[in-house]
Amino acid sequence: MSIAAHNDVVPAADAPSPRPADPLGSFLHGLLTMDGLFVSGGLRVTDTASGVTLLPGCCNGLEERGDWFDVLDGNGWASFGHDPSPLAERHGDVARLTVDADRDDSPVIELTTADLRLLLTGAERDLTEFLALTAAWAARQLPDHAVPVTSALARALLLPAPGRPPSTTARVPDGQGMPPA
Repeated sequence: MSIAAHNDVVPAADAPSPRPADPLGSFLHGLLTMDGLFVSGGLRVTDTASGVTLLPGCCNGLEERGDWFDVLDGNGWASFGHDPSPLAERHGDVARLTVDADRDDSPVIELTTADLRLLLTGAERDLTEFLALTAAWAARQLPDHAVPVTSALARALLLPAPGRPPSTTARVPDGQGMPPA
């Protein structure tokens, strides 16, 4: 529901697909018709020993989680929005996560790149399981919209729709490949 709400926009008067009159169709319209869907929230990382938490900034969503793999397999760094301005950098076998790069005294979390990869793999698995649960829920609760809603959520989360075999590389918005979970 949150994903649909964040993508609920009023279509332009000349839009090829006008907003349906029925309340459910109207609410789902953006989710089902927009090309670039936003999945607000991003990934949160908490160091349970210190209590330090890295939160995604305001402009970072789950659809951009492939940026985390840039830290491990790409250029060695990624930022995740602003207000705060979280930053992740690779230094050899260590990933340094800065809670707010705009602050000189920002708390940091350091973990091995192997641990970060395990966390990311777990997040991918959790999102895949979420999508499967959502597909089952939609089949029961939204039978007339189940297939398009599930497909839209899969597209928004950059995951294969349940029942479709995964590709060898999931695509992220900037065109960089992301290893499969």
